[in-house]
Amino acid sequence: MNAPTGPKLDALRAKAQQDHRDLRGRIGRLSSDAIDLILRQARSHYAWTDKPIPDGLLEEIYEITINGATSMNTLPARFVFVKSPEGKARLAKSLKPQNVLKMMGAPVTAIIAQDMEFWKELPFLFPHEDRRHLFDGKPEYVKDTADRNATLQGAYFMIAARAVGLDVGAMSGFSNTVVDEEFFAGTTLKSNFLCNIGYADETALFQKLPRFAFEQVCTFA
Repeated sequence: MNAPTGPKLDALRAKAQQDHRDLRGRIGRLSSDAIDLILRQARSHYAWTDKPIPDGLLEEIYEITINGATSMNTLPARFVFVKSPEGKARLAKSLKPQNVLKMMGAPVTAIIAQDMEFWKELPFLFPHEDRRHLFDGKPEYVKDTADRNATLQGAYFMIAARAVGLDVGAMSGFSNTVVDEEFFAGTTLKSNFLCNIGYADETALFQKLPRFAFEQVCTFA
């Protein structure tokens, strides 16, 4: 554990607070167009153009994603960017037949995975208090925390990809067991879900499916 203390900690906290005030002073809210791009008018895509994605753009998406909130800053998600023909062939073994072409046509498919020993990194990620004892020998709590927070990070990842101009199509129609055997054998990583990334061929889109109205699913307490 190597957390700052004393005047150094006070200075870091003061800077964090001022940085947030400055951010809110500079940007009150996103524009309506920006909200449309990342969520309101965004679509899940299943067909893709052949325009490639530079590795630098994937790094930028990661840099945005990693700043999303997770409990105790656990950051359990791990990302495998499958882009080679060999990698795609291995991943195809796990997919339901109707999903193979969707994945093969995408420039990149991200495996959103989670490290089941994420908690061992807490001295680095959460240095001001050692909370490893909360997880050590408690596999159900480890799994619950990993599942929830890696899924959150996967959602941040999708929004980040849209924010930098890419399209996404998440997939759960695959065998986690096969993915784990192909990509994570002998490790502490487990797959969560898949996400195709690229520049979409919008001619494959159909009409947007219905959504609930506020009063159908929201209440006040």
